[in-house]
Amino acid sequence: MMPPRRPALPLRAALALAITAWAVQPAGAQQPAPAPAASPATPADTVVARVDGEAITLADLAAAARDLPEEVRGAPPQMLYPLLLDQMIAGRSVTAAARRARLDQDAEVRARIRRAEEQELQQAWLSREIASRVNDAAIRARYDREVAGRPAEEEVRARHILVPTESEARAALAEVRGGADFMAVAQRRSTGPGAREGGDLGFFRRADMVPEFAEAAFRLQPGQVSENPVQSPFGWHVIKVEERRTAAAPPFEEVAQAIRQQLMEAEVTAAVERARGEARVERFNLDGSAPRAIDAAEPPAPAGPPARPGAPARR
Repeated sequence: MMPPRRPALPLRAALALAITAWAVQPAGAQQPAPAPAASPATPADTVVARVDGEAITLADLAAAARDLPEEVRGAPPQMLYPLLLDQMIAGRSVTAAARRARLDQDAEVRARIRRAEEQELQQAWLSREIASRVNDAAIRARYDREVAGRPAEEEVRARHILVPTESEARAALAEVRGGADFMAVAQRRSTGPGAREGGDLGFFRRADMVPEFAEAAFRLQPGQVSENPVQSPFGWHVIKVEERRTAAAPPFEEVAQAIRQQLMEAEVTAAVERARGEARVERFNLDGSAPRAIDAAEPPAPAGPPARPGAPARR
């Protein structure tokens, strides 16, 4: 019978609590004398502790400090490092105890260690592969090629009341025509996202919406409400346009992060395909029988989930 999974030590939590307690002490309160801080000239391989003969170096402390939450990393080193060292000694002591108990030879533990090693290797390889391809120059080039030269597009800001049936839509429209506040009717009747905000969809371009909704919305001027309910795959809409504008291409700074993310996703996909192409892959049925040709007959990845019912017609 396998031993129960041991709980993770709350090392970071304990460290954060200790530093927070130190940081919030009132002025003049008694504080322990800080430990001497390492000199900038102190070698990184300086040994600051040993646990069962295994060294903990200044470099180990620095690496552990970089992994801490941002609010903790800002603590003074002379206060941070001794606390961090105490926690590292505790952690190494537990690791040593686990090895003495030969848990490093346990099959389930070794399988978890192997999975963790695989994940770290995957992340390290992918990071190296995309580092030279996703940089400021590549982001700027993508912006210049696909965004900067884009012609100005017309956008509208609209609200809508989304209901399941035409009769409900006509009832909502009658209320609005009778002088009821559109936002109030949307908050009370609409079943679509944004109902709490009075059906506000924000600004959108024609291509952002399904055709039925886009055609109706872009025919309206600010303040106008659709003459009749509009049917789309999501239900029946009563539409009110609040504003119209012509939007030029967004500035680089506004979209740089989104472009970076797009490039990273594309480069990760390409890197994974390169790795698969270089690997010798053999696939078998789930019962281990009938090996197939090397990866050639692998089925395509499933398509993404369908559009959520009741969404505000954005494509």
